[in-house]
Amino acid sequence: MTADSRPKRYAYLGPRGTFTEAALLRVPDAAGAEHIPYATVPAVLDALRREEVDSAVVALENSVEGSVPTTLDELATGEPLQIVGEVHLPVSFALLARPGTKLADIKTVASHPIAQPQCRRWLADSVPDAEWRAATSNAEAAQHVADGHYDAALAGSFAAARYGLSVLAEDIHDVADAVTRFITLRRPCPPPAPTGMDRTTVVAFIGEDHPGALLEILNEFSVRGINLTLIQSRPTGAGLGSYLFWMDFEGHVADARVGEALMGLRRVCSDVRFVGSYARADQVRPEIRRGTHDNDFTEAAAWLQSVRGGDH
Repeated sequence: MTADSRPKRYAYLGPRGTFTEAALLRVPDAAGAEHIPYATVPAVLDALRREEVDSAVVALENSVEGSVPTTLDELATGEPLQIVGEVHLPVSFALLARPGTKLADIKTVASHPIAQPQCRRWLADSVPDAEWRAATSNAEAAQHVADGHYDAALAGSFAAARYGLSVLAEDIHDVADAVTRFITLRRPCPPPAPTGMDRTTVVAFIGEDHPGALLEILNEFSVRGINLTLIQSRPTGAGLGSYLFWMDFEGHVADARVGEALMGLRRVCSDVRFVGSYARADQVRPEIRRGTHDNDFTEAAAWLQSVRGGDH
């Protein structure tokens, strides 16, 4: 089988039975592809960088716990990768245990660190004597329970059958309607064509900290009517006080207003990393303010050219 004829390969946070695998199953291009689990998010991304796989799916943001720091840091400062799509997955946990286990028997509960805060009150009320144990994924937690290392795991109910466990409780959450945003990544490539319902992600690096530095960045979006959907500061690792800003905002790099904003960012920042333009999973269409449509920029450029003497 040649490289062109073989099935596409997708990396995801494993083992099998994770919410990331559930999100991967919702990626249209992943149908018929080979799905390959990796133990950690860095391992998933490194597999893509080494060309072991064609694409990767990882969690980026949760509506309860916020952004996933490991994903942000890897994409902001590691070897560049590009977001080409996103999936929003409603997340509700189940308490899984070996058959015959009762709530009163549970002394240890394992889960991914992001899962535990979403179920903290439920755990305190239902298994008050149980101690929490961290796992690299909720599916790994289920595997540890199946192997006898822990008494119970917080995971998706769909993981129970895979690991031979029983569901002691379902629909566990402290906050209703929790959603996790997953992203599909590829090696750097031309972005997907604009749909009119797009999101763009960039990372901005401030060269020298000074009063108004963040305001300078925000102004590039504000004056062009671009709505930011996420802004997150992260340390660069270069020393105390050195930060980068991860930003998601409405629009596509092909849009004139977005292009102008990115050029403005590049002027005021020491560096700007383009992480992708892609269709929004929620299909929200931005409200484009008067004066920021593509034809407004075209007409303004033509006017300036005429003022400079190019149209006499």
